[in-house]
Amino acid sequence: QLAEALEHAPNRPVRELDILPAAERTYLLEDLNRTAADYPSDVCVHELFEAQVQRAPDAVAVVHEDETLSYGELNARANRLAHHLIGLGVRPDQPVAICLERSPAMVVGLLAILKAGGAYLPLDPAYPSARLRQVLEDAAPHLLLCDAAGRAALGAEALVDLTVIDLETATPAWAELLASNPDPSALGLTSRHLAYVIYTSGSTGTPKGVMIEHASTVNLLHWSSGVFAESEISRTLFSTSISF
Repeated sequence: QLAEALEHAPNRPVRELDILPAAERTYLLEDLNRTAADYPSDVCVHELFEAQVQRAPDAVAVVHEDETLSYGELNARANRLAHHLIGLGVRPDQPVAICLERSPAMVVGLLAILKAGGAYLPLDPAYPSARLRQVLEDAAPHLLLCDAAGRAALGAEALVDLTVIDLETATPAWAELLASNPDPSALGLTSRHLAYVIYTSGSTGTPKGVMIEHASTVNLLHWSSGVFAESEISRTLFSTSISF
């Protein structure tokens, strides 16, 4: 194609030569870039989960060592904690820190924050304390969900100005609260509010918090569910915020 172009226009600058057939150029630059697709852009992340609860409440949702939770059980636990968080003043776009080891309680905490309208701020207890305190100082959350590992990782000094909710407590204050789903409209929550805040590695400077809306996360989940087979779902989990 290049030789033919040179033959018909020997004096034309190289950068102006047509080196692709018109059909191939259209395919590469136009057809492959038609990626627009419908997705439920007005739905929050936790509403997708609640829809699955309705479809299969008894199906297994979480397995951790010897503990198993169904979708219905997980939803009820998250709802009770969510109502507690709402009572503590959690509102849309408000960051709520969560620092727990991997466990069913971690999943309950994430869902509860979303259901309460907050944006979860994931803190890995395996990270250095200095890094975790830097994130806390920058994001300035008022609430922290944690366990013993989270407390130890953050250190007592970092907890002074936070309302700390220990998800390992034997008799939680929210145990008897409603198990029903909080109403997003009553909370003023929409898909354009924040779902979570994730911090960059900071390898080229100070780590920065990236704020992700529900609609963007739903878009990613909708796309990945159509791209990956069930056997490949770990690829999606690998790149999600809580695993980052």
